[in-house]
Amino acid sequence: MKFRYSKFTGDDLDEVDLEELLSRLSDLMLSSGFDDGYSMPGEDGHSMQSLHDAVMEALLNGGLLSDETLERLLGKDWQTSEDAEAKLDELIRRIIEKLQHQGYLTSSPDPERDRERREGGRPGIGGAEQSFKFEITDKSLDFLGYRALRDLLGSIGKSSLGRHDTREMATGVEASGAPKRYEFGDTMNLDASATILNAVSRARSMGSDPDRVVGSDPAGANPLPLGSDPKTGSLQINVDYEDLMVAQGEYQSSCATVLMLDCSHSMILYGEDRFTPAKRVALALANLIRLQYPGDALKVVLFHDSAEEIPLSQLARVKVGPYYTNTREGLRLARRLLERQQKDMRQIVMITDGKPSALTRPDGRIYRNAFGLDPFIVSETVAEVAACRNAGILINTFMLARDYDLVSFVRKVAEICHGKAYFTTPRTLGRYVLMDYMDKKTRTVH
Repeated sequence: MKFRYSKFTGDDLDEVDLEELLSRLSDLMLSSGFDDGYSMPGEDGHSMQSLHDAVMEALLNGGLLSDETLERLLGKDWQTSEDAEAKLDELIRRIIEKLQHQGYLTSSPDPERDRERREGGRPGIGGAEQSFKFEITDKSLDFLGYRALRDLLGSIGKSSLGRHDTREMATGVEASGAPKRYEFGDTMNLDASATILNAVSRARSMGSDPDRVVGSDPAGANPLPLGSDPKTGSLQINVDYEDLMVAQGEYQSSCATVLMLDCSHSMILYGEDRFTPAKRVALALANLIRLQYPGDALKVVLFHDSAEEIPLSQLARVKVGPYYTNTREGLRLARRLLERQQKDMRQIVMITDGKPSALTRPDGRIYRNAFGLDPFIVSETVAEVAACRNAGILINTFMLARDYDLVSFVRKVAEICHGKAYFTTPRTLGRYVLMDYMDKKTRTVH
């Protein structure tokens, strides 16, 4: 059988950096939105049309492709040709298909939009068009979290992503300095080589001692090492207290963390989306734990009118809504999750921009009051903070607002549980959270 070979030219879309494109689409993929029930059809942030528009923006105005590359892909006169829009749409369609083929996106029918079209008498082109919406995959979440982690660690000024990841890094002592003489109270992190070297040096200095002189074998031949047995020739080194040397290092404690995210209405008020940066922080923290501290645990709890735990795989799909802030219920759920964890350290990282304004009554009904600090809500929430302190759980609060009532409440929380309160912005939130987490992970031991 004869084979005919031709020159490999590659895919004409190879010049499209899918990872860079994915980074530019991160705002769209993690968008929080406000699902108020009044959105017009087609305005869903995860519709295929919104994805199409975002890719077009990245291609034409984002600098993802050079003008020369666009001309090669679409033709030199694509901007002036009559079918310019059709050529661009075809290119975007192929890019979206490649994202799906690489496992970054998946598509699914949008039944709600189809129903609204039918009820509104707008069946779509040809009368049988079915609407689709895209969903990001776990692969996309891992990539976006890694990018967020890399950017945040870069802004801190030092990156630890080059370390070799092993299970032993989760907890234990890692040597980071020269050995020192053992002192009473030091951790017995013995440096064996330095200790033996001290013992041998001391034996050499005491060579005139009859008990430590150089011995000889029975035939009177070559001398044996210091401290050796003349009969067997085995080496014997007597280690005294003064010879002990310990290694100085950093102890990495195992940690269980619950990230509490406020998804009340205020998180997207006043033209600022504060929830999307919080999503990025959760993804970055998850990647930090997976890459460097695989023995740690991370849970995510959303609190609004009530509270619920969500898996990280669902984080990108979560939206804020017309909710109040039930801080007590979020703390209660977080405490229950942490009490099941057998770790050296258990902590709650709470990200919020509003004071407590809701409470779950014993019968399950929600009591709401958004005006000022309601004494009943505050007292019950403070009682839950005290319960966390009694359980040995630390609470650190990251505030995205400086409302007087919120500041007053957070200071009281920090005072009760001996935690910290940070005034942050959506831009600096991730850096503060990661620095706080890594600072608590290590302590110097001798």
